[in-house]
Amino acid sequence: MACVVSAALLLPAAAAEVVFPIASPIGLVPPPGLTASTRFPGFEDTQNSVFVRLVALPGTAFAEIEKTLTNDALGKQGMTVEKRESPALPNGKGLLLVAHQETNAGPIRKWLLIAPVGDITAMVSFEMPDKAASRYPEAAIRAALASIVVRPSVPDKEKLALLPFTVSELAGLRLVRVVPGVAVQLTDGPEDTLDASEQAHLVISIAPGGPQLGGDRDQFARAAFGGLPPLNDVRIVGSEPMRISGQPGHEVRAEAKAPNTGADIQIVQWLKFGTGAYMRIVGLAPKQKWPEMFTRFRAVRDGLEPR
Repeated sequence: MACVVSAALLLPAAAAEVVFPIASPIGLVPPPGLTASTRFPGFEDTQNSVFVRLVALPGTAFAEIEKTLTNDALGKQGMTVEKRESPALPNGKGLLLVAHQETNAGPIRKWLLIAPVGDITAMVSFEMPDKAASRYPEAAIRAALASIVVRPSVPDKEKLALLPFTVSELAGLRLVRVVPGVAVQLTDGPEDTLDASEQAHLVISIAPGGPQLGGDRDQFARAAFGGLPPLNDVRIVGSEPMRISGQPGHEVRAEAKAPNTGADIQIVQWLKFGTGAYMRIVGLAPKQKWPEMFTRFRAVRDGLEPR
């Protein structure tokens, strides 16, 4: 198989049809009938039960996958390998498997391409039921796999789109990571850890449940406050109900010390209650930066809305 894998900036003009599913660093030219999924990183044709799943793994993962992804190991997962190929790639060799698998919905055919590309190992799984073979011939599948590319970075806008709430104001904070459907971490410095002795961090998450009665919210907020990064001498200095963007909420403020340096840390937790769910916003910052960071934290908080 002639497999071409390259950085987005090196793509020829003809590759303008490459599609990147939202927030995925991996893209390809999907065969007609497949569209980018909004449910997972990849493409799908739900009418014919055809799916292409894209997974970005660490660059060091390829050697381990090549060693452990044996025919016997796949056989234990109900897969019968028909072909095993080592396509030539710009960064070295890749691994392509073609297999059959028995599932509860019937037999499917699967193409699995693992390709080391730059700093990641791209894994592309193209799976379809046998009955869809006429719609997606092998030549079309191989052409799609041969078109995979990795872009240098994923826009923050796409990552934030994976959250169940909108973040309309970042207040100059940098996006660290997104847990799709659950949470986002922002920071004011170069480090991605949650160490607040040198730089500020803001973590926003959403969870089901939450008390509906105002009298229960103080106890609930104090209990939720226990889920903080490791800190020493944590002391709550204030806990009170408030309105956040017109909705019932609760604020807890606290002081603590960094476990390694003993530096003074200031903390705020806001809970914003909705119907059947609540939003938790936790900000941590060095004491000397607190007045500025508290204002910026509030700006982010007030720009949060459910989708």
